[in-house]
Amino acid sequence: MPPELLEPVLLQTDFPELELHASGKVRDVYRLDNERLLFVATDRISAFDYVLATGIPHKGRVLTQISLFWFDFLRDLVPNHVVSADVAQYPGPLRKYAEQLRGRSMLVVRADMVPVECVVRGYISGSAWKEYKATGAVCGIRLPAGLRESDQLPEPIFTPATKAGSGHDENISFEEVVRLAGRELSRQLRDTTLEIYVKAAAYARQKGIIIADTKFEFGITPKGITLADEVLTPDSSRFWPADRYQPGRPQESFDKQYVRDYLEKIRWNKQPPAPVLPAEVARKTSEKYLEAYYRLTGRELNV
Repeated sequence: MPPELLEPVLLQTDFPELELHASGKVRDVYRLDNERLLFVATDRISAFDYVLATGIPHKGRVLTQISLFWFDFLRDLVPNHVVSADVAQYPGPLRKYAEQLRGRSMLVVRADMVPVECVVRGYISGSAWKEYKATGAVCGIRLPAGLRESDQLPEPIFTPATKAGSGHDENISFEEVVRLAGRELSRQLRDTTLEIYVKAAAYARQKGIIIADTKFEFGITPKGITLADEVLTPDSSRFWPADRYQPGRPQESFDKQYVRDYLEKIRWNKQPPAPVLPAEVARKTSEKYLEAYYRLTGRELNV
């Protein structure tokens, strides 16, 4: 095992001069002023809606660098919220935290976020597979009979979701998106989501990765509809190794499924406190994240 995978992980951030705007399962977001935010991706990992006690080495940097790759790749399709990821260009008070921020942070434009997760599926898996088995449809979209788990769909479908009070994503229909965001904005979100997916999935397939599904978050800025948060990472997507793809069953993946499988194996009751992961599970999960980055970008992460 490479020694760098044994390095300490970043589980918490602390910038006393800044106002903590939001803290999620992975990212801490700080308010710089009325127009800009600082996104910092930690090495925290969650499973079954709980943040685990063990971090994954380099995870925050992998998520940030993959997102930056895709923001650049997709810039001709949709504006994004990134101002800079170069710590040397950050405001002066942040530079003393350069070592903590380098590689895992982004200075971004503050956006008026749309309260919908824009999910797109090219293959049937996860909650969509369960819904299809029960109803023959996903988010109100009728699908062909006889599909197997992990089958590729005839064409990608827009299956939006919204957050429930419990923190779970709940699939909703397009008409429900219209009620939340208005018909014209909803149509633009759907069309942009599908366009991004088609372009990104074709690129990833050439690199040996199937993007089975993914979710995007959009906000409104002076640029109009703006792609925000994270983009096409192993946390927001199902990445499957193309050379091992076999429909009719669950697939191997580059995401945190390895962690979920371990937690199922030890029969965790999915109630707090969340268990500590063995070092070997954390290392192997880190390797999967690093491999996803390498396959997509052709570069080794500078760890």
